[in-house]
Amino acid sequence: MGRKKIVAGNWKMNTNFDEAISLINTIKTQAKQFSQVEKIIFPPFVFLQTAATNLLNETNFFVGAQNCSEHIKGAYTGEVSAEMLSSVACKYVLVGHSERRTFFKETDGQLILKIQHALNNNLKVIFCFGEQLEERKHGKHFDTVKLQLENVLKSFSEEQLKNIYLAYEPVWAIGTGETATPAQAQEMHAYIRRVLGHLFTDVVAQNMPILYGGSCNAQNAAELFSCADVDGGLIGGASLKADDFCKIISSF
Repeated sequence: MGRKKIVAGNWKMNTNFDEAISLINTIKTQAKQFSQVEKIIFPPFVFLQTAATNLLNETNFFVGAQNCSEHIKGAYTGEVSAEMLSSVACKYVLVGHSERRTFFKETDGQLILKIQHALNNNLKVIFCFGEQLEERKHGKHFDTVKLQLENVLKSFSEEQLKNIYLAYEPVWAIGTGETATPAQAQEMHAYIRRVLGHLFTDVVAQNMPILYGGSCNAQNAAELFSCADVDGGLIGGASLKADDFCKIISSF
């Protein structure tokens, strides 16, 4: 068996309740036929339980949270714990997204705690990482990615890694006007597998699903997904348009 094929839609801070329900229902209907692809929706927190209930009996459809707290419980107003997410049938959580790193200054230490709590509550993790534009321009992109992977993943066992997927985000190719080519995506994904092989084993490296998260859309998804080491996409803006998102799902 090959690695899982995964398309994950990160809605970020978008949609109201009616828009969220409409979007989920349309995606559910249009993407039902692509049962071989694992489809994950990451709506805002307030729609998680409704989304999970809506998709409960759908084949290979899952709901994930865009973040979780590094704390287990307590006086942390506004925070949402991994246990809370698990209790509303949430199956996945994003950790380390570039916007969380940039806007909320999340540290490697915080990311490790978030992943630990997620795994302890039977959540699967999509761990995000990637270089900024200046790091790419100065040829530091490989070093940056290696450091981000090593600093966090070394805290987890090979057994735990079975419930951690990776999402490479070339931050320089997201909303900047710059575009990453499929060749650049494949080059980095192949490098990530080499890093995993050194950190763990070749078996871990070859079995790890690695998603591409750099402005993947309905136009470029098929070419990106044809790359040997690209196992799917973490989709941003295009996941808010049902037709585009379903076209991406059909691109394998």
